[in-house]
Amino acid sequence: MRKIDLLRHAVERLSLAGIEDASSEARLLLCWACECTPLELMHLTEIEAAPVDRFSTALERRCAREPMAFITGEQGFWTLDVSVSPETLIPRGDSESLIEALLAHKPERESVRSILDIGTGTGCLLLAALSEYPQAWGLGVDIAPQAAQLAQHNARRNHLAERAAFIAGCWAEAVKGPFDVVLSNPPYIEHEVMAQLMPEVRQYEPHRALDGGDDGLIAYRALCKSLPHLLAEDGCAILELGIGQAEAVTLLAEAEGLKRVACRKDLGGIERALVLTFS
Repeated sequence: MRKIDLLRHAVERLSLAGIEDASSEARLLLCWACECTPLELMHLTEIEAAPVDRFSTALERRCAREPMAFITGEQGFWTLDVSVSPETLIPRGDSESLIEALLAHKPERESVRSILDIGTGTGCLLLAALSEYPQAWGLGVDIAPQAAQLAQHNARRNHLAERAAFIAGCWAEAVKGPFDVVLSNPPYIEHEVMAQLMPEVRQYEPHRALDGGDDGLIAYRALCKSLPHLLAEDGCAILELGIGQAEAVTLLAEAEGLKRVACRKDLGGIERALVLTFS
């Protein structure tokens, strides 16, 4: 089938489904179906039957607003590629702010030996941190066994399995410190806002990793109570924040004897990565 006809049809379908950048997404889907790069796609004029079938199935899924990452099965994060599944949040560029904040707070690459990632999901935060600190080992904890298994797969995929372990457990209750670094991207969306999320998020991503309760702060209360027992004396915790949550989470941390030393903004200018240490 002619490539131009496939793309024209796909753009029409995606636009009707409410996909904003329909042209770009159509090309990305076709690249995935053909297992080629965008440059290679430019030189194709006809698409064989098998890739056409694969593309058609993927197009139906995307028109139903299933996230692109769940269709392709992977997502880029930091310098890594990680596998994803509906058991985990899809890694987002905003979360890379936590790695940037960590590198700014602990620039000496030999200074970090142990890292804990609470609510690890795909393992992207822990694995990105381990890729930057070659002497460190890390532990990721997630309440969902399927997430822990996927994170372990991602460690193997990125050649970090010898320095990373993942377990299923209830937040910080499953482990004891001390750790040089604690990372966490907890659920922080207010419960009443959940119904307003984009269909890709609301219908496909796990609500347990999104819903932060009535005020969005339930997970932070538990985290801040646990952090003093998890952090090494000169350690740091870096927590991902939702929009406008920096002050509230800082107060929760200070009530547990922690000190805010930095809060890094994401590319959208939102305070996203809160860095905490002992007072």
